[in-house]
Amino acid sequence: MSGGAFAALDSRFRGDTILSCGILLRWGGAAVSGITPPPGGFAGPVKRSVTIAGHETSISLEPVFWRALEAAAGERGLPLNALVAAIDAVRIRADAPPNLASAIRSWLLAELTGHTPSP
Repeated sequence: MSGGAFAALDSRFRGDTILSCGILLRWGGAAVSGITPPPGGFAGPVKRSVTIAGHETSISLEPVFWRALEAAAGERGLPLNALVAAIDAVRIRADAPPNLASAIRSWLLAELTGHTPSP
């Protein structure tokens, strides 16, 4: 690490320790070993249009989330727009609703780990 904010970190964290997303990791340690890119590599968000209650809106999700969302819709026999609308309906009832893309990602992760009921 060198220069600017990294110099301050370097003075606090010596050796093989790094700070990543607020998490301290050690090179060669259990927290870092086995970390590899996902199949196809890392990909940024892709913007797509969906229709919710007759209104078109754009949502930006990474391709892996679009694929998971399409699979979840298919498993339920729903069009993609219908599943997004159902997630949106649940989202807007929250005390502090997140943006729709965040709600979709959170819902998908919870679905894939078995921690949420279906919308």
